[in-house]
Amino acid sequence: MTGWTWEYDGYEPADERLRESLCALGNGYAATRGALPECAADDVHYPGTYAAGCYNRLTSDLAGRRVENEDMVNLPNWLPLRFRPTGPQWPTGADWLTPDTAEVLDHRMVLHLDSGLLERLTRYGLGDGRALRVRQLRIVHMADPHLAALRTEFTAEGFTGELEVEAALDGGVTNAGVARYRDLDGRHLIHVDTGTAAPDTVWLRCRTRTSDIRIGMAARLTALAPVSDRHEPPRAVQRLTLPLTAGRTVTVDKTVALHTSRDPAISDPLRAAVDRVGAAPGFDELLDSHLRAWDQLWRRAELDVPGEAGRILRLHLFHVLQTLSPHTADLDVGVPARGLNGEAYRGHVFWDELFVLPYLNLHFPEVSRALLRYRHRRLDQACSAASALGRRGALYPWQSGSEGREETQALHLNPRSGRWLPDHSRLQRHVGSAVAYNVWQYCEASGDAEFRHTKGAEMLLQIARFWADSALYDDRLGRHRIRGVMGPDEYHDAYPDRPEPGLDDNTYTNVTAAWVLARALELLSTLPEPRRLELVERTGLDHAELQQWEDVSRTLHVPFHEGVISQFDGYGDLAELDWDGYRKHYGDIRRLDRILEAEGDTVNRYRASKQADVLMLGYLFSPAELRSLFDRLGYRLNEETWRRTVDHYLCRTSHGSTLSGLVHGWILARARRAEAWAYCQEALRGDIADLQGGTTGEGIHLGAMAGTLDLVQRGLTGLETRDGALWLDPVPLPELSSYGFVLRFHGHWGVRLRLERRQLEVTVPSSDRAPIDLRLPGRSVRLQPGETCWLPTEPGRGPVGPR
Repeated sequence: MTGWTWEYDGYEPADERLRESLCALGNGYAATRGALPECAADDVHYPGTYAAGCYNRLTSDLAGRRVENEDMVNLPNWLPLRFRPTGPQWPTGADWLTPDTAEVLDHRMVLHLDSGLLERLTRYGLGDGRALRVRQLRIVHMADPHLAALRTEFTAEGFTGELEVEAALDGGVTNAGVARYRDLDGRHLIHVDTGTAAPDTVWLRCRTRTSDIRIGMAARLTALAPVSDRHEPPRAVQRLTLPLTAGRTVTVDKTVALHTSRDPAISDPLRAAVDRVGAAPGFDELLDSHLRAWDQLWRRAELDVPGEAGRILRLHLFHVLQTLSPHTADLDVGVPARGLNGEAYRGHVFWDELFVLPYLNLHFPEVSRALLRYRHRRLDQACSAASALGRRGALYPWQSGSEGREETQALHLNPRSGRWLPDHSRLQRHVGSAVAYNVWQYCEASGDAEFRHTKGAEMLLQIARFWADSALYDDRLGRHRIRGVMGPDEYHDAYPDRPEPGLDDNTYTNVTAAWVLARALELLSTLPEPRRLELVERTGLDHAELQQWEDVSRTLHVPFHEGVISQFDGYGDLAELDWDGYRKHYGDIRRLDRILEAEGDTVNRYRASKQADVLMLGYLFSPAELRSLFDRLGYRLNEETWRRTVDHYLCRTSHGSTLSGLVHGWILARARRAEAWAYCQEALRGDIADLQGGTTGEGIHLGAMAGTLDLVQRGLTGLETRDGALWLDPVPLPELSSYGFVLRFHGHWGVRLRLERRQLEVTVPSSDRAPIDLRLPGRSVRLQPGETCWLPTEPGRGPVGPR
């Protein structure tokens, strides 16, 4: 890899799925995996194209039960373009050339991050010193989100003859990209029709089986040879024969348009696709406008980090921008946990937005607002879910899809044991606190008072109401308790001696619930009086209920054991695990839960965590805010207690999630700086090294990728957006002490921050906006537009500047 490219040399079938995920191209509307166009889906290759928010629901017979799942749909494959030499010098009916059927002399994939361009170069050996050189350039257009294009250049080496080329749109695809889902029905597309729109253009239309989303796709083939069409439903096929002369290059361009019935301002997806591909310019002009769009994105998200860390961060940023671009702002979609790069987690929306929106808020606030509107549109369903439990307020689902219903599967497969097991992860009700947190952070970073007073307030108040109504008063403790939940850890879903699932007083859940209640009360006190009256009338809030919120926010129970904060009530009674023994026996124990279940045991018996749980509090809240939260709850959280808590869970965590290294790196940057970098590196390498053992091939981990960007943006700088100011408290790591980035804050575009050893440089570009207030421990400075300021990061020294 170089600063702006990601390269793979040689053909390695075992690595193909990983490369396809990491080399996927997208534009926020749709994305296509980096599969080779001449290869069909099999155990090695998996071409997949996904449109944001395009889901379908199917029911399968599994383990004696009828199981319903909603999946992000694998759309018709627009990539197919295969080729083979033809004529008297070649065997009749010779195989199409693929890396699995022909000799591969050279093979290279190059992902150009600056331009959103995937370049592929392959030399196929044809025997007797002859070879065919294939070079392809692929884009998923960033300026026009409905277009994609593939340029293929063929060069004959050592022979003259003809090349048969077949291009297609393939509607016979299924969702089969995740092995453990293959017992489930994956046939989402029906009513596949094909046809011809022009001598060089074919089309395909279909619809999803239950959600009835109509899909239209059209492809135009351009070459210096006649193009014929031959429809082979469910494929729309085009063919041509190219004359090859040794040493000369011939080119075939394939331009594709995609529309669905979810798109705004269209009535017929097929007509829209045919019209769009017909009006599309040639490949060179498409590439020019695509490059300009990417240039603009990179300027808004400029990131200057040296060395290998900078190269990986740029890849992470590339994938964040491909999943959640400005085009996303026009869509009704959430944050798919695995991006648009694969089918893992069925394309569902979890709490991963908690790790994504803090980054977007300071670069693309319009995208953050759209993602929060996705949640607001489903507020009524969240209120219905709470009501079904006999609670007031809003209960957001742990997994979301097209609707507001809970999409968490009822069963999950343990690949080690082959057993299907009950899935209780829907008890992770802390997802509501994540939604509330993102509402608050977005409004603080953007200054969007309109959203804060309207949709944001409506969500925050209903989430607060749910937590207050979920808290039961315990006379013995003299405190409120929240029972029957799961925390972020995800390993523990029940007590070992109880038949029913759920845990009591998960600390993360209780503390974040207290935070939500406090913020809701704060928001109500600052709302314009007419708007406050509207909300009170619409929601039926009264003084007694608000007093209950105040009481619960100060009396929620936080358990402790052995001088540390307990993950949940009763955690201290669990057994210790033989960590060294399990590591020695199994090596990789990231998925300790699966190992223990396959042994007939359960992780519920042990002090073992998959990922940060209690320590997530140090990820969300600055040390000062976390102390303040515990003070509000009547607990004293000093530095020594927090240090012991960090130490306790650090050695009892298996890091079975890509988010784990990220959170621990963030925490240790302030708690134990010398050890932080190892965890930061794990977060950086999670997908490129496939540390979770084959999961990256099923789709990248978007939350971890965005989280590493935010680690640089907020974690190491101590950046907070509060009270209309930028608060900074840098903790530069020795391995990452000099870097810079730009951000957008309260209408200021391109605010530049640069950390250079012991000094922070801040530049505010010229504009007509109000000045920006900067706050560091013990210091503050106001910067006018057009000014630059140097701030020493050591406490006790005043600012140098502004200039």
